[in-house]
Amino acid sequence: MSTREENAVTTTPDAKPRGTRLPRLARRRQLLSAAQEVFVENGYHAAAMDEIAERAGVSKPVLYQHFPGKQELYLALLDLHVDDMIARCRDALASTTDNKQRVQAAIGAFFDFVSGQGEAFRLVFESDLRNVAPVRQRIERNLRESAEMISQVIQEDTGCSSDEARLLGVGLVGMAEVSARYWTSGAGSISKEAATQLIARLAWRGISGFPRTTADH
Repeated sequence: MSTREENAVTTTPDAKPRGTRLPRLARRRQLLSAAQEVFVENGYHAAAMDEIAERAGVSKPVLYQHFPGKQELYLALLDLHVDDMIARCRDALASTTDNKQRVQAAIGAFFDFVSGQGEAFRLVFESDLRNVAPVRQRIERNLRESAEMISQVIQEDTGCSSDEARLLGVGLVGMAEVSARYWTSGAGSISKEAATQLIARLAWRGISGFPRTTADH
C-alpha cells in the first residue's frame, strides 16, 4: 500500500463508540473522515462541530484537542486532498514518456479524483469558502502546481514560450476539472474510462498541433 493510500481519509458508516481510545494519528484520521462527510453533505457554513463530533463518536472537547476550530479542520482536509490531487497529476505525468499517453493519464487523474470515496473533490473544486484567503490559497495552489507540471512538459516539447505553455497548462487543467465534475454529476451512460478517453482525445488533438522541438517518443 502506498503512503498516499495509508494516509487517505476514508468515510465509514459506523463511528467509533464513545470512550474508545485511539492513537493520536488514528483519531485524527477518524475526525477528518467524519468532518469530510459533514462538510460535503452540508457545506462549510451549515456544518457544525457538534455534528462532526457526533459523527466521529467523540465528545466536543476531544475534537477541539485536535482542531481548535471549524476552519482549522476544514483547512486540514483541504491540505490533504489538494496534496492528493497534485500527487495524482505528478504521478500521471511521470507514468510514461509518450505525450499522448501523458495527456490521457493526466485527464484520468482528475476523473479518478472526482470518483474517489467520500466526494472529497467537492471541497477542492466546489468549496463555498473560496472568498476566505487561506481556503483560496489552497485551491489556487492546486491549479497552479498542476498547471505548472503540465506546462513544463509542453514547453520542453514545443516552441511555446513559458507564458504560452503556462496558459495552455491552465487550460488543460480547467478542461479536465470541469469535464470530470460534469461527468460525476451524471453524464448519461458514459463510463469513466470512455469519458476519460473522450476528453483526452479532445485535448490531444489541440496540443499535438503545436510544432515539436524534439523527436516523437
